[in-house]
Amino acid sequence: MMPRRGRHRRSQRAETRNYRARRSDRQETIQRFLIVCEGEKTEPSYLGSFRGPALVLDIRGFGINPRKLVDKALELGEEGEYEQVWCVFDRDECDVGDFNSALDRARSQEINVAYSNQAFELWYMLHYDFHNTAIPRQDYGRKLSKSLGREYRKNDPNMYDLLSSLQETAIQNAERLLGQYSPPFPAADDPSTTVHKLVKELNRFLPETRANLE
Repeated sequence: MMPRRGRHRRSQRAETRNYRARRSDRQETIQRFLIVCEGEKTEPSYLGSFRGPALVLDIRGFGINPRKLVDKALELGEEGEYEQVWCVFDRDECDVGDFNSALDRARSQEINVAYSNQAFELWYMLHYDFHNTAIPRQDYGRKLSKSLGREYRKNDPNMYDLLSSLQETAIQNAERLLGQYSPPFPAADDPSTTVHKLVKELNRFLPETRANLE
């Protein structure tokens, strides 16, 4: 979903708000991001590492199910001015109906979604290898530990730094993986993720990335 120019302002009709990112031209210097996460630590810790002087991040973790998370994004979006609003959540043990409802709800309100089936750690795994076979979620940590060369610790605050040099590989693997599902059905597409879409938008507005665009 591409940004467009404008700021989100308070409105009495949240249902009609357009949360699509807006961008007028390459001279725009700041994109404000609201990112609400299902996880309270893992996702906020990783995504918070993208902070830079030309990027304002409002990242919050709530520990609530995807449908409630989308509602929370709508609520918070009304309280501030953001160019981009994102929800980050997992398929994990979420009911298929609830997961699909959350995606439909976000889509209808033009909120961006970075989902993972099954878990956010899939994004980490794609930094090292292309994974297109479903595995139990409990095996994610074991595979990550092998790739990292040390035990993977959930909520590790150093994950961004550990993986940053492999980020382009992860983006390519995630895009390739997503492209294998035609038509896509996120609740059943295991494994799959759209975290790379959020990562690409964050990178786009970091100073060095923006300089290359101008």
